[in-house]
Amino acid sequence: MEREDVLRFVEDNNVKFIRFQFTDIGGIMKNIAINESNIENALDGTIFDGSSIEGFARVGESDMLLIPDLSTLNIIPWRSQQGKVARFISDVFLPDGRPFDGDPRYILKKTLAKAAKEGYTFDVGPECEFFLFHTDDRGLPTTQTHDTASYFDLAPIDLGEDARREMCLVLEEMGFIIDASHHEAAAGQHEIDFRHDEALKTADNIMTFKMVVKIIAQKHGLHATFMPKPLSNEAGSGMHINMQLFKNGQNVFADNTDPIGISKEARHFIGGIFKHINGITALTNPLVNSYKRLIPGNEAPSYTTWSRNIRGPLIRIPIVRDGSAKLELLSPDAACNPYLALSVLLEAGLEGIREGIEPPAEITENPMNMSAERMKELGVKRLPESLGDALKAFEADELIKNTLGSYTFSRYLSIKRAEWEEYCRQVNEWELERYLSIY
Repeated sequence: MEREDVLRFVEDNNVKFIRFQFTDIGGIMKNIAINESNIENALDGTIFDGSSIEGFARVGESDMLLIPDLSTLNIIPWRSQQGKVARFISDVFLPDGRPFDGDPRYILKKTLAKAAKEGYTFDVGPECEFFLFHTDDRGLPTTQTHDTASYFDLAPIDLGEDARREMCLVLEEMGFIIDASHHEAAAGQHEIDFRHDEALKTADNIMTFKMVVKIIAQKHGLHATFMPKPLSNEAGSGMHINMQLFKNGQNVFADNTDPIGISKEARHFIGGIFKHINGITALTNPLVNSYKRLIPGNEAPSYTTWSRNIRGPLIRIPIVRDGSAKLELLSPDAACNPYLALSVLLEAGLEGIREGIEPPAEITENPMNMSAERMKELGVKRLPESLGDALKAFEADELIKNTLGSYTFSRYLSIKRAEWEEYCRQVNEWELERYLSIY
């Protein structure tokens, strides 16, 4: 869209408010709303206080600009149709016109531009899981699930069907192509899958998706959460990431002469991710709670394995149809910042291709049944067992530092280290119940 197209769209659709949305370093969507009367000036940049956003700026350098990506203009369907509300996804700039180094969207743009110079484009398709919980009398979330359904159940057992259907319809109104939706394995757990796209568009879509799911759940008197492990005795929620790499329009991961249909480049891409996975995990699994999902015995991965057949590998090779080879990373959860996560996954994978990094052999047996000696023989390693462990690997990983830039790298590390240290100081109910009366 050009400026004139935007102004005409606003007038023709009776838009009265426009939200300039952006994502902070922690992966939380923020926004500023402006009135329609100020839209022409705002297209040149809206000033905001960066020091109020976690990880963005110090007080002495607080002024920043939001400049909208005009291609992301969209009507927000659940708002009033008289005096409509629209939104842009925006990029963050400094007052002198330079892109802000701490803008996660800018970091992904840089990474994709670097890959494009080598002839690559990166397509991604996420599979986002979430829980729907009841709220209390004050509208605050509980951990009481809204149904007792399980995998692929339907109404009347699946009580979230109406909310899930409305989520899909609203997402379609906003330009999403919905591939599938269904009840997941745990009570009150759901999944909605939307069509893969180029990585920047997918990262934008993930952020929009989470906003839509939460708003529509609220309309139904429910609370939607992407918290990775809200219930101790139920499955956690992940965000599987399906990845494809293209060069000159051809899927680099596909090889019809290979027994499982994937190329040496696909294997090297796996090798690059495995080389850096411990540090990457601090980004793909960013919460203390994330690591309560990545426990041996759950379906979520806990070891560095890749396979076509076993349950819960770190990277799964889906059935290849008509050259559609892809790699599915099973460890991430939707609490992650998708811009940062996709940036480091792409850069690690491309390093694997550039350097010809071979992954361990494909695993055809369940790691849970392996001895320590067998794991060592096959090169199978444990993923970080806590956010603290992941942050140690993150801090030591030069590829991650170079991809994120020193500004974002140090800010992210500081924020997450403070979160981990705060958690370590807490005394929780389990400890009190377990120890208080005995010792």
